[in-house]
Amino acid sequence: MGPAAAAIDLPIVFLTRAEEPRLPLSFVDPVVEDPGVWGARLAIKDNQTTGGFLGHNYELVEVVVPAGADIAAVFAEQIAAGGRLFIADLARDDLLVIAQHPEAANTLIFNGRVADDDLRRTTCFPQVFHTALSRAMRADALVQFLVWKKWTELFILAGSTEGDQAYAEAIRRAARKFGAEIVAEDSYAYSPIARRTDSGHIQVQSQMPLATQAADDDYDVLIAIDENEIFGEYLPFNSYAARPVAGTHGLVPMSWHRVQEQWGSTQIQRRFTEVAGRWMEERDYAAWLGVRALGEAVTRTNGGDVVALRAYLRSADFALGGFKGVGLSFRPWNQQMRQPVLLVNKRVLVSVSPQAGFLHQRTPLDSLGFDEPETDCALQ
Repeated sequence: MGPAAAAIDLPIVFLTRAEEPRLPLSFVDPVVEDPGVWGARLAIKDNQTTGGFLGHNYELVEVVVPAGADIAAVFAEQIAAGGRLFIADLARDDLLVIAQHPEAANTLIFNGRVADDDLRRTTCFPQVFHTALSRAMRADALVQFLVWKKWTELFILAGSTEGDQAYAEAIRRAARKFGAEIVAEDSYAYSPIARRTDSGHIQVQSQMPLATQAADDDYDVLIAIDENEIFGEYLPFNSYAARPVAGTHGLVPMSWHRVQEQWGSTQIQRRFTEVAGRWMEERDYAAWLGVRALGEAVTRTNGGDVVALRAYLRSADFALGGFKGVGLSFRPWNQQMRQPVLLVNKRVLVSVSPQAGFLHQRTPLDSLGFDEPETDCALQ
């Protein structure tokens, strides 16, 4: 008989900041007030199912940083209390604070929210793993599908925020990469639409055709880029030309959605809904992936040593079942999780990228996002 598994206590810190919830477009839609944490809670239960037999005791430590509070101090307090494994459901500025903290070197931080490409291309941290999709992965997944459909002439209508402009650049890059063409671009100048009044649809019906006239009708797909949900929801059926809408609205590339039912997904969808009382959102899925990745690494290494866990997570031996038909793994050069991207509308899973025919010497999943030669990061 082999040696008995060592008993290990494994606290995993779910770190987020108190924020006002984003209000949905319609009063009919529920307000999600607790994004992310329920994914971590479910994953802890999943980890404990296997870990309990091995003497691995998982605990989720939930830390909500008050608005305006010093997150660096909170992070240091958690490290002083023994925290080494973190699920970061944080905005960019907060994520950078903890990633650059002097005491972060002996931690593992799983980014479940920030999509910024520079964190995978130029500003990488050896202790930060990304379970959230990058904008480049979303853009590549969408443009692959449009090219496969031979809808290659694109009109970009983007908002004015930094996130919108970064997403627009990701679409341009994907178009160059896969052979599509940006035939026109325009920016949406925000003016309040009375979307909660009886006359709101009248304003939409008159404003949206004007906002989409830049390309006349000489394009295949309208790419809506509106991460803050100011105007994108109004574009389908209201554009100047009768064209499909894709991007942040219409056909949307996502890591997870309630319409996902393939590869055994119905069981996790049901389990999540039973405990959370709502559908699993992308931030929930990213947190679930982070906790489950840690559980898999602890099981395989039979320990909680940060150095050993990181080495295993980056290795070719690591593969996580994520209900997407293939094992999910991390790219060693920037520690982004490889994963298929769902292309969905509100009621239907339309397709899953990478698309057939988009090959890669390592894995088709590496056709989505920044490949090793495209990044300045060279994490070891």
